[in-house]
Amino acid sequence: MPERTVTVGSQQGLHARPAALFVQAVNETGLPVRISREGHDPVDARSVLAVMSMGAGHGETVTLTCDAADTAEQALDSLVTLLSSDMDKD
Repeated sequence: MPERTVTVGSQQGLHARPAALFVQAVNETGLPVRISREGHDPVDARSVLAVMSMGAGHGETVTLTCDAADTAEQALDSLVTLLSSDMDKD
C-alpha cells in the first residue's frame, strides 16, 4: 500500500478552504485515499467534513495512504505537493 508523510503547509491548517482544495484534488484522482494525523485513525480523504474534523494544524504531520497500489504513487506525490504548500494564499 503506497504511503506518503507530509507536513501541513497552510498557515491555518486543514480548515475550510485548504481542506476543500485538498478534497477536490483527491476526488479528481478517483482513488480511495485516506489521511491520518499521528496517533489518530485514518479518515476518508474524499470527504471535506472528515478532513476538517481531523483538526490537522499548520506544521503537523499527516500520512496519506491508498489501496490502489499500481496507480497511486504519482497521485500521492501530487497530493503531498499540495498539502505542503500554503493553500491559504491566493
